[in-house]
Amino acid sequence: MQKQVLNYRIIIEPEKMDKKTVYNAYCPTLDVADYGNSIDEVLKSIKDGIALAIECLKDKGQEIPVDNIEKQVVTTAQVEVLANVRIVAA
Repeated sequence: MQKQVLNYRIIIEPEKMDKKTVYNAYCPTLDVADYGNSIDEVLKSIKDGIALAIECLKDKGQEIPVDNIEKQVVTTAQVEVLANVRIVAA
């Protein structure tokens, strides 16, 4: 059976839970999310979730969306604010 590789954007963010840090992963294209105790763990877990989402779409006869990563730009922006603004990390 022939296979093909599909590309998906995954956003991973750390989150403090008590004294421990966990990592939240999100694939916006398929609306799949998961968490794990390390980046490697959450990456493996979300890949399993993505595979399951694709399988469900296939079983329902629906189209499988993919990210066009070559045409996407992911960046950050630095913005100046007044020094007396209260800042809370997201």
